[in-house]
Amino acid sequence: MRIAIFASGSGSNFEALMRDDVIRPEVKLLVCDKPGAKVLERADQFELPSFVFSASDFLNKASCEKKILEELRAREVDFIVLAGYMRLLGETLLEAFPNRIINLHPSLLPLFPGKDAIGQALSAREKVTGVTAHFVDAGMDTGTVIAQERVEILPEENKAQLEERIHQVEHRFYPAVVKKMMQKESEKRNEKSID
Repeated sequence: MRIAIFASGSGSNFEALMRDDVIRPEVKLLVCDKPGAKVLERADQFELPSFVFSASDFLNKASCEKKILEELRAREVDFIVLAGYMRLLGETLLEAFPNRIINLHPSLLPLFPGKDAIGQALSAREKVTGVTAHFVDAGMDTGTVIAQERVEILPEENKAQLEERIHQVEHRFYPAVVKKMMQKESEKRNEKSID
């Protein structure tokens, strides 16, 4: 699989993916919608090319995604991994990569989709939350679930402490999910070559 990682922020999940010796050679591009984001420094450390843009430079989402698609096709990318990418994808990318875009979300979906899932879980006085890897569709965190892992919410735990523990789980969980997807893809290709 030739992978592009999309990220908007500090890039700790991006780095967890890139530190994996199986995943790193397959990652061909970082796509970032925030010029100056810390994830770009991390990409430079791995000598990974980046495509950086501001959505405000484009007339609309479709024209923006057409440009992203050009960058992905130039590198023959066939799989997209969202790692803290804070934009909803539109039909241009969704149609070009059906069932080939995955996302990581810090809750046990379908509970607490959207922004501030950790804060939502605390406000709801949940005893357990977690992380979910899912396929991306046109909705907000509504795609088919691939895998989940539960995280207990400790008594008296504040949001920053829970965020830190969830990040630790994500940094182990997401690379494992991506590697499973790569393995499935490899098995599919082997079956086709035998046929």
